Amino acid sequence: MIILDSDVLIEILDRKSEKGDQALKQTIKSAEMIATTSFSLHEVLYGLNKYAKPVQELLLLPILSYTKKDAVLASKIELEVEKKGKTACRTDAMIAAITINNEAKLYTFNLKHFNDFEDLGLKLFQ
Repeated sequence: MIILDSDVLIEILDRKSEKGDQALKQTIKSAEMIATTSFSLHEVLYGLNKYAKPVQELLLLPILSYTKKDAVLASKIELEVEKKGKTACRTDAMIAAITINNEAKLYTFNLKHFNDFEDLGLKLFQ
């Protein structure tokens, strides 16, 4: 399974984005199930609603919710990153935990936000 981060979703939904076209082609070519997280859904819906853009396409995508198991893992990986003297965005740790617990790969353009989670089990789709 490939989990699309909000930045990838935004590019895909932007019909004029070559980066989004490439991302869509790459995910389709993988032939894997595609989903997103409730956090990414919120972020993208906020922008779409703010600018009165259609949201129907996005709502067709399977959404992975944040569970107790994800909360346990997210707290651990956030702490591990901090022990290394780095700052981890809490929402990014939550998205990473959902991805890890679903044995999925995260597709994001914000690699710097997620690189610190790779040695903690996060797999990135590239």
